[in-house]
Formats: sequence, structure tokens, C-alpha cells
Amino acid sequence: MKKIIFFLALSFLIFSCEDNKVVVGQKTTMEVNLVFDAGTVVKGEVINAKFKVKNTGKYPLVFGEVRPSCSCTVPHKPEPIMPGETGEIVAQVMTDKLNTKNVSKSVTIMTNTEPNTTVLRIKGVIK
Repeated sequence: MKKIIFFLALSFLIFSCEDNKVVVGQKTTMEVNLVFDAGTVVKGEVINAKFKVKNTGKYPLVFGEVRPSCSCTVPHKPEPIMPGETGEIVAQVMTDKLNTKNVSKSVTIMTNTEPNTTVLRIKGVIK
């Protein structure tokens, strides 16, 4: 009896995940805001940069690597975005670690698009 319940549960899991299946090599397209302008911030304030991403293609938009330009920037890798849906890439900039008045940081994302790398910019001024 336990084996039957196990196989039924396993079958349910396998077939319920079929709609969101990602196949290696499937390319898609996206629209993304390339620049986040934080405006003027106070030194020590954390900038929460949010980049809206829309999957405009036919396949799930999958994020490989999400790499910051320095250790003061912490990006958060999003889950795959299904076709037609919108998601968000969030990156935090710790301004207390900066020694300049002008904020100019970047986050490089690798996705299943052409080209496969996109550079997102975060800018602002520290007062």
C-alpha cells in the first residue's frame, strides 16, 4: 500500500511540473530597465535598486549568473520568469562602503537570451 501511495505522489509531482519545464538551449527575449537612478542618498543609506524584467519570448527566462561590479553591491538572483510574465531583479548598494560622491555600480546578468549577458547600471549621488 505504501508503494502505491509513493508512486501516485511521485507521478503527480512529475506531471504537475511539466508546464514549467526548461529545456537547455531554448532562447527567449526580454525587456529590462537598464538603469536605476537612486537620486540623492545619504552616506550609509542602502540603495535598493529594482529592475523590472518582462519575458517577451516563447520560453521561460532563466537567470544563470548575476554578478555585481564590487563587494558593496549585493544582487539577488530571481526565479525563472514564464513567457509574458514580469519579474524583478533587486540589487542593494551599501553606500557606507563607498569613498566617492557619485554612485556608479553595475550588475551583469547572464540569461538564455541573445546576447546572453546584459549589464544593469545603478547610479546616484551621495550627499
